[in-house]
Amino acid sequence: MKTERLNPDGLFSMDAFTQIVTAENVGTIAHIAGQGAFDTEFNLVGPGDLHAQTVQAFRNLRTAVESLGGRVEDIVSTTMYVVEISPEKVAIFGRAMAEALDGKPFPPNASSMIGVQGLAAEGMLVEISAVAVLE
Repeated sequence: MKTERLNPDGLFSMDAFTQIVTAENVGTIAHIAGQGAFDTEFNLVGPGDLHAQTVQAFRNLRTAVESLGGRVEDIVSTTMYVVEISPEKVAIFGRAMAEALDGKPFPPNASSMIGVQGLAAEGMLVEISAVAVLE
């Protein structure tokens, strides 16, 4: 499988984001359910702390894709939901994303960040769903 991340002329470019991801010779496409900041016992990690919850949600995505034999670099698209989004929360989210994987940034992918009024469980501040392309 070959993936390519593209930021064409005429569209903005950022380190943690890519406008387009293409995949050739695709084996398996995995649609990963929205991951919140829960541990294996369904306890919320970091109540009231967007940074801690974002780090945990990205770590949960890593766990999900690795359970399929993949890597975080195989994630080609994410949809990120943030409760009561604001410029300050976007900055916190960005900092957490940049260090989510044991101090390393989450790889760029085609992503959307959406502000929401609330999420499914009380206290959840972030939820991230993903699509991964695996060999």
